[in-house]
Amino acid sequence: MTITATEYKYVQLDDRNIPIIEGTSMKIVELLTSVKAYGWTPEELLQSYPHLTLSKIYSALAYYLDNQQEIDADIERREKYVKHLEQEAGESPFAARMRDQGLLK
Repeated sequence: MTITATEYKYVQLDDRNIPIIEGTSMKIVELLTSVKAYGWTPEELLQSYPHLTLSKIYSALAYYLDNQQEIDADIERREKYVKHLEQEAGESPFAARMRDQGLLK
């Protein structure tokens, strides 16, 4: 895999031009999904992703702030794709039983 450096110390681009955190296979968009979903602070991210350092997390967040529109569009695209797959798959038999029993709305 070809890795390209960026102006951000711990952010690199993989061979598909996707920003990842140096020394890992973690995509910046994956880290940001946790921030958006749970509202985690950098310190909370560190607790959840102990293979990262606080410096790498802050570098990833700086990259996001400078490329916010592009990364937010990627997150939105991923969410739409997941919803499409959920609709395509339909309700699971387990969820249907739970709904029939009044345990799901």
